[in-house]
Amino acid sequence: MKFKMAEKSLFAVLLRSPWWVSFLVVGVIALAAGALLPREYAYVGAVGTLPIFVVGCIAAWRQLRAPSPARVEEMLGAVNSMPWRQFSDALEAAWVRDGCTVEKPKSGPVDLRVAKGGQATLVSAKRWKAATHGIEPLRELQAAMQAEGAATGIYVMTQGQLSDNARLFARDNGITVLQGPGVANLLLAKA
Repeated sequence: MKFKMAEKSLFAVLLRSPWWVSFLVVGVIALAAGALLPREYAYVGAVGTLPIFVVGCIAAWRQLRAPSPARVEEMLGAVNSMPWRQFSDALEAAWVRDGCTVEKPKSGPVDLRVAKGGQATLVSAKRWKAATHGIEPLRELQAAMQAEGAATGIYVMTQGQLSDNARLFARDNGITVLQGPGVANLLLAKA
């Protein structure tokens, strides 16, 4: 079973926050430990911040390697002008760079089958430029996931909004919605 961090846990929130927030939390906890604990135990309180310090280092590393907002916007503009075949090839190349094997099914709601470490993920990406995204393409993807025994799916979109019902359906059925900046970051990621 793959471990998944709770979305609202302290570590998950700190990973999504600017790197310096983690170090600020470490400083506050260390100062509080020094002020509130007996002198011989203050160092234990300060050492207890090590996991938060590590999360700060991970966040800093990720943010250092992340493409700039201007580069993300440039990539989104390029993606939105791509024809389907070129966009599909770009997605495939990005996942192959990440160490995945990618297959292109001949028909159906699944556009790509991405596998890594024995785990298959089905990807639906043909509606990437649609203005509105409802629940129906997600239902089709979920049906394909059930038929193939895939635990996860990815729905790719660069424009428009996902309806509230569709968002809830995706969350409840193991479907990750990869939207605009996420798509650009995937395509810009280095191996």
